[in-house]
Amino acid sequence: MKNNIKLLDCTLRDGGYYTNWDFDDTLVEFYAEAMESLPIDFVEVGYRSIPLEGYLGKYFYCPEYVLKKLKFLMPSKELTVILNEKDIRVSHIEEGLLDSCIPYISMVRIAIDPKNMQRAGELAKSLKARGFKVAFNVMYMSNWKANASFLDHLEGLDDVINYFYMVDSYGGVMPEDVKETVALVRSKTNVPLGFHGHDNLEMALINTITALDAGCDIVDATITGMGRGAGNLKTELLLTYLENAKEIPVAFRELSKVVSEFEELRKQYQWGTSLPYMFSGAKSLPQKQVMEWVGMNRYPLGCIINALNNQKQDVKDNFKLPVLEKSNKHKTAVVLGAGKTSKVHKIAIKRFIEKTNLETCLVHAGARNIVEYLDVSCDQYYSLVGFESDKLLIEIRDLSNITQVCIYPPFPRLMGTTIPAKIKSISKELEAITFTNVTSDSPLALAIQTAIDLGARKLYLVGFDGYDVNINQNQFVIAQENQQVIDDAISIDGVSIKTFTPTKYKNLEIVSLYSLL
Repeated sequence: MKNNIKLLDCTLRDGGYYTNWDFDDTLVEFYAEAMESLPIDFVEVGYRSIPLEGYLGKYFYCPEYVLKKLKFLMPSKELTVILNEKDIRVSHIEEGLLDSCIPYISMVRIAIDPKNMQRAGELAKSLKARGFKVAFNVMYMSNWKANASFLDHLEGLDDVINYFYMVDSYGGVMPEDVKETVALVRSKTNVPLGFHGHDNLEMALINTITALDAGCDIVDATITGMGRGAGNLKTELLLTYLENAKEIPVAFRELSKVVSEFEELRKQYQWGTSLPYMFSGAKSLPQKQVMEWVGMNRYPLGCIINALNNQKQDVKDNFKLPVLEKSNKHKTAVVLGAGKTSKVHKIAIKRFIEKTNLETCLVHAGARNIVEYLDVSCDQYYSLVGFESDKLLIEIRDLSNITQVCIYPPFPRLMGTTIPAKIKSISKELEAITFTNVTSDSPLALAIQTAIDLGARKLYLVGFDGYDVNINQNQFVIAQENQQVIDDAISIDGVSIKTFTPTKYKNLEIVSLYSLL
């Protein structure tokens, strides 16, 4: 292992995948204070990007005033930003994308898909001409040995690139893979090498140590391992190792303070490895999809593993159910969500159904409140995704007298299909979800489509109360999805969608349930 190794902390950049690149100002000041006192050489403070669709926060765009403050807080550190090569072209650099960064930023890294190496080389030359150090962060390291021809594009770039990073995008490489890949890259270039390890299989530390022993010059880490998916090597773990193995002095008092602050953040976002991330790492599968599935808390781990395995084998859902036939069976539908108002107002809802002479059906968006309504004699439909089938069996022990129908998303289902044998005989699938493109496996979307397919033209929502302001990222994603589903449903021709009870969701007309009794 070299004595002059360089360390790069990329907490704000990689951790932004959980916070949408927004961090509390006080937390960032704690972080900057710690970085300034620790043996960290480079601090990657975020992305620099052209405008992209949707909301992406402060540390995705890194405006000049942000960089100026960060440099003031960390004057001795070499600040770094990263460009996503798929979005950035030489023309963007020539038009001034990084001009305001020049007083504050020492190095620009480029995140690169190996197939775009030649294009990245031109981008690197443009950056170098503006005085930046340049690093290539080349992704999908676990796939390189199968096709290493992209490395040929490094020819002629030794004086352009300051560091060539091997990025274990899937978090699945082993130490022997690291050694072999270092040797492979070294045979193609004399550029100093770097390693960025993900922690899906909890191999980030040993892989990083192996990379250093094999001759890498620079390695990455993040505070508490905060980073996309399963996260990265923990900065505090790497520094503890280096303090012991290399006698590198570490200000543990400052380190412990910033770690404590980020541990509080981890309670909210819960990054770190889990069985799905372990599986995706071992099989070299993208973490983005796993992150979404785990974050939504809609599917049990077994379903996610099954879906990942299907992806690896390129298998589609092979279990088809009878399709729910379209009809004009019901004029009105009450759609029940998981919110507390479904229980609070259950007596009034039952009276409303009785008053409409059972022309109203009850469509459950999930299995949360089914027990509360088992005594209602109208037709009931259970819209089920994820582990809702198992919840149903927990809630209803005796299915012998159940005449309700379980409704599943259209075939093929992204997660595959696992339906308990006890409810197969009362299970159907939707032919299609036609009113929205947002999702095909949201309980709300499933319930609304079910009601429409049954002929209902008046839909009343209950139990979609919305979320409080202080919600976590997972709840935020669900709230956004529900809002879009509601907005799309409102625009359906000939269909009236209102809510019986107050809600934090926008654009819904409220009709008091009690005014109709």
